[in-house]
Amino acid sequence: MRNRIKTALAGGAAALALSAPAHANITGSVDATITLTAGCIINGQNLDDGNATADFGTLDFGTHNTLFGQADSEVLSGGGAIEIQCSPGVAPLLSFNAGENDGEGAGEGARAMAHGSVAGQYVTYNLYRDAARTDVIAIGDGVALTDTGAQQTIQVYGRAFGENGLITGVYGDTITVVLEL
Repeated sequence: MRNRIKTALAGGAAALALSAPAHANITGSVDATITLTAGCIINGQNLDDGNATADFGTLDFGTHNTLFGQADSEVLSGGGAIEIQCSPGVAPLLSFNAGENDGEGAGEGARAMAHGSVAGQYVTYNLYRDAARTDVIAIGDGVALTDTGAQQTIQVYGRAFGENGLITGVYGDTITVVLEL
């Protein structure tokens, strides 16, 4: 009887071994890709040519009475100047194009800030490359940047000119700035 039980157990184990599913390893792969395009970081904003809206900063001449002679300012962003970093190999050109009121003022500047609510009232001003305000950035003129891929700081200075007949109020202008890649 013992032999029969052993034989039955052995036969059952063999049947279990034959009926158990086979264990197999299945291998495969995962593909990883990325496409990189040239782009720039402007004042902390990561931009490429598909996202064409950037904040280049503000030129704030402050508050003065209507009899002021001239007022100076610098283009300021969050970092204190225009900060630009572009992909290595890209030599961008930063162009300061037309404003809304170019040529409307009567003073020394080519650009003009318009009174917010009174037509025909303008304060003229210019942009400059240097702190001494001797090197004018003409309308449509640009500042060439290097192609190293390093962050670059661009200082842009402004000077507003007073003139007779100015009235109180807030004056403003918006300059179109283009970074050509």
